[in-house]
Amino acid sequence: MHQLSAIQLRELLDKPIEQQPKLIDVRELWEFNIAHIAGAQHIPMNEVPSRVNEIDETHPTVIICHHGVRSLQVVTYLQRQGFDNLHNLNGGIDAWSRQVDASVPVY
Repeated sequence: MHQLSAIQLRELLDKPIEQQPKLIDVRELWEFNIAHIAGAQHIPMNEVPSRVNEIDETHPTVIICHHGVRSLQVVTYLQRQGFDNLHNLNGGIDAWSRQVDASVPVY
């Protein structure tokens, strides 16, 4: 598991589409509706175990939450399921809003 800063994620998302990581946002729907990164797939944390088959274990994947705590727990869970190409967005969507894209609301 790797920790990514918001700036590092922005750099990855600037690459051609086939080289970009998949984004999975594990916050609750009401949080996702307030603020999210375009293109992120929404899988609430409590649904990850039942929806793990929706996550491509061969493709780099960034897990996102509000501040990086829940996403770190999901990364740990997925690693125990055999995933190894995972990244945690350090600081979560809050860091993204403050450091990369001010149009994404802070809440």
